[in-house]
Amino acid sequence: MAPIPHPRPDCRGHTVIIARPHHPGPESHWYRADAIATFLPAGPVPPALNGIPFSPWREAPTRLDQWARVTGQNPALMEPPLDAQGKQPAAGLVIEEADGRVWIVCPTNQYAGCEATYPKGRADEGLTLQVTALKETFEETGLHVAITGFIGDFPGLITMARYYRAHRLGGTPAAMGWESQAVLLVPKKQLATVVNLPRDRELARLIEDRPSQSPLPPSH
Repeated sequence: MAPIPHPRPDCRGHTVIIARPHHPGPESHWYRADAIATFLPAGPVPPALNGIPFSPWREAPTRLDQWARVTGQNPALMEPPLDAQGKQPAAGLVIEEADGRVWIVCPTNQYAGCEATYPKGRADEGLTLQVTALKETFEETGLHVAITGFIGDFPGLITMARYYRAHRLGGTPAAMGWESQAVLLVPKKQLATVVNLPRDRELARLIEDRPSQSPLPPSH
């Protein structure tokens, strides 16, 4: 496919050109638990999936003080302090659908060599790791989610990322921000072949074949 502009400008208001756009794939994959479904910026989505509608999250926060109070946090969750080991703190989510698939983002133009990954980002000053994960997820996927569990802390080259489990409350992948050129729904058994960074593949192996409610072994 020829290069196309992303429908949403970057943080400076500039147009972002997607050099190698994704193909949307067959719409029948939306409903198949054994298939990868591909969603594009401002592209088509089903009315609902697994009983949860797709519609824009119109009450999404727009300021950091609003994000600090955002719904979807899990204050009862038992989690240890983050040992960043000199790296930058970050947080992300493994968002699981009722059909067993996981939401994955494809960074625009394979930013930093990343072809597909879990929604994640560095922590803004004053925001908790849970809020960071919720904020970054919305910006990268357009989804409104709720945190359901703690997975562990995983080192990358420059960040120490804490990952949580989550499920979708609403939103729509059609509203993904400029940092993503596609959002995928991937069966767990295919995750390790879709994500391409070592940290993400380790996480894929941890969650493969495990129900959403089952505990994960501690990360190393």
